[in-house]
Amino acid sequence: MAKMRTPRFKLCRRLGLNVIGHPNAMKRSNNGSARNAKKLSSYGIQLLEKQRLRAYYGVMERQFSTYVKKSLKDKEQTGYSLIKRLECRLDNIVYRLGFANSLAGARQMVVHGHFLVNDSKVNIPSFNVSIGDVITLREKSQKNELFKNNFLSNYLNKYPYLDKSENDFSGTLLRYPLRNEVPIEINDSLVVEYYSRLS
Repeated sequence: MAKMRTPRFKLCRRLGLNVIGHPNAMKRSNNGSARNAKKLSSYGIQLLEKQRLRAYYGVMERQFSTYVKKSLKDKEQTGYSLIKRLECRLDNIVYRLGFANSLAGARQMVVHGHFLVNDSKVNIPSFNVSIGDVITLREKSQKNELFKNNFLSNYLNKYPYLDKSENDFSGTLLRYPLRNEVPIEINDSLVVEYYSRLS
């Protein structure tokens, strides 16, 4: 499985944005090393925003480009379509449900086969979760205290498009998220403009 190998805190400082959600990620960010600390061309601004969005979801360039191409074919706004596709990846849904404290941790849990989707084992982080799909922590994995505590301690941290069940350690995608419900600081129109330049 390909993954970003740049140190996470260093990546956040370089991008000038806390893309991993860790409270200490930006502690040494005022040293002028951030890309946005320098004067950027319009192309540079678009490129930076694209890199930030990729980093939020931990997606490699080739796979990210595929998401963009599919989104460009959608009838709805391209930027929103792209965010929606990224948000509905299985690793991200696992993270949003609170099973892990980071997206990287959620991805590792998925790869190690800790989850069922509609009662079937799925270990592909990029698996597309559809409306009505039920993601459940496997019964054997429910005995893991770390997984249990993560889920229960994050039980009140809810997203309106997800339903969490404390009883059976599961969650359901009720509907696709609205753009303003996705907690990322990204101007997705700049990402679309970046790829429009390349086409």
